[in-house]
Amino acid sequence: MREIALHLLDIVQNSVTAGAAHVDIRFDLGDDGMLTMSVKDDGKGMSPELLERVRSPFVTTRTTRKVGLGIPLLQQNAMLSGGDVQLESTEGVGTLIQARFNTASIDCLPVGDLAETLATIIMGSPDKPEFSLTCTGPNGEASFSTEEVRAVLGDEVSLAEPEVVQWIRQSLQEEIEPILGGIMR
Repeated sequence: MREIALHLLDIVQNSVTAGAAHVDIRFDLGDDGMLTMSVKDDGKGMSPELLERVRSPFVTTRTTRKVGLGIPLLQQNAMLSGGDVQLESTEGVGTLIQARFNTASIDCLPVGDLAETLATIIMGSPDKPEFSLTCTGPNGEASFSTEEVRAVLGDEVSLAEPEVVQWIRQSLQEEIEPILGGIMR
C-alpha cells in the first residue's frame, strides 16, 4: 500500500465486516512529527487466539483466500518509518488498532487523500455503521460525524447521494488540510 489512507480503508472494511455499529477514526500529529492513526470499533472483536496470530500474513478470517496482508503490511510500513502498531480486541466488545508513523522518516508513507478515502468509506456503507473522524495536530483540531450529518439531512436523504458525498469530501478536505497539511501527499 502506498498511502496511509489505503491502510485506513482496509482496516475500516474489517470493522464493517465485523458488524460494528460505530467506527471511530483518529489521526493525531504530534509536535515531534509522530502521526498516530487509530481505528476503534464496537464490532464482534477477536478471540485471544486470533489476536495473537493476526500479525501473520497467513492468517485471515476470509474464506475467499488464505492470506491476510492488511495488518502485516500496516505493521511493516509503520515500522519502516520508526513507528509501531498496537492491537487490542475483546470478543463481543470490539477492536482498537493504533499505528504510529514517524513523518520525518524518508520511509514514511504519505497520508494520501484522507477526505476522498473517508467519503468512499461512507458511500460504501451509507446506512451503517456510524463513522466519526477526529484529526488533531499543532495547527488545531477537526472532527466529523455521520451521526451529525444524518441529524441535519433527516432519514429521507442517503449519505450515498452524489451531492452528499461531494459535500462530505469537500468539507473534510477543508477541515483536514490545515491540520495535517504537508504530510498528506
